[in-house]
Amino acid sequence: MALKVEIEKTLGSFHLEAAFETEAPGEILALLGASGCGKSMTLKCIAGIQRPDKGFISLNGRTLFDSAGHIDLPPQKRRVGFLFQNYALFPHMTVEQNLLAGVLSGSRAQRRAAVEEKLRAFRLEGLEKLRPAQLSGGQQQRAALARILVGRPELLLLDEPFSALDGHLKWQLELELADTLRSFPGGAVFVTHDRDEVYRLCDTVCVLNQGRSDPKVGVRQLFAAPATVGAALISGCKNISPARRTGEGLLECSGWRVTLRTALPVSEQTRYAGIRAHYFLLEEGPNPIPCRVERVIENLFSTVVMLRTPGPELLRLELEKERWAALAGREELTLFIRPEDVMPLTE
Repeated sequence: MALKVEIEKTLGSFHLEAAFETEAPGEILALLGASGCGKSMTLKCIAGIQRPDKGFISLNGRTLFDSAGHIDLPPQKRRVGFLFQNYALFPHMTVEQNLLAGVLSGSRAQRRAAVEEKLRAFRLEGLEKLRPAQLSGGQQQRAALARILVGRPELLLLDEPFSALDGHLKWQLELELADTLRSFPGGAVFVTHDRDEVYRLCDTVCVLNQGRSDPKVGVRQLFAAPATVGAALISGCKNISPARRTGEGLLECSGWRVTLRTALPVSEQTRYAGIRAHYFLLEEGPNPIPCRVERVIENLFSTVVMLRTPGPELLRLELEKERWAALAGREELTLFIRPEDVMPLTE
């Protein structure tokens, strides 16, 4: 899949600037960000449901949109499959009729054969005459995916397909969707605000923060070394302090009033430092941070400890319940952090 997106769109006071591209065959790219950051709007622009104010979109060498060249292909000519949050099956049609509506070309016999093949592939045999309201959540998702794939799209767009599901059903459907995505050669753009879904399902990720996109990175890189504050926050980093470079590999963190050594590159644009709550060491190590226990919060399988630092901002420590039980009653605690776990961050 070769997808290139460089678009801008303004809606009221919100301004979207999204730029990313994919090249690897079958690449699954995540658009990750908080609600209202422009993820779904970006998908709609790729699909042709919304028109960008300016920019360029191409797919496998075909121009889908070009404001300068006055090109704007209609959705039915883009060869893009869109899986909406609510699956968007036609409620008055049966499963079979929904799939037939997704076939874009061919004789009647060819269209019927394509539908029958997808009914078998998605385990929908026996459900052909049922309407969407008579299907379970999993059956609805399989029917929606079958309707998309029967049209032979070059790209799949998925807009938070698990957002309205409870935990058990979500897990089942995620496993099924993972199999579908891995067997689809065209690749996909997956919109979510759930970092766990990104980690399990996607190859690369582009973080959208208040309408602006960060550079695309590998999923593992996002969690190991996010480059921006927005990427750090959305990837789950709980501890962030204003910081400035004071020497080679040294960050003065004003929020915690300590200077920490980092093994990661520090640029002229570095303005913050981030530390993940479960990366701290409790035994003797580098980068000591003296703390006082402020509050202890018990979760089901872990303990969260809020710690007062020498500076104005607290630190959050997360560890297994057994490890904290061995330290119970301690009012003062010194944390240590490896230089490779101190993350320099830009705006």
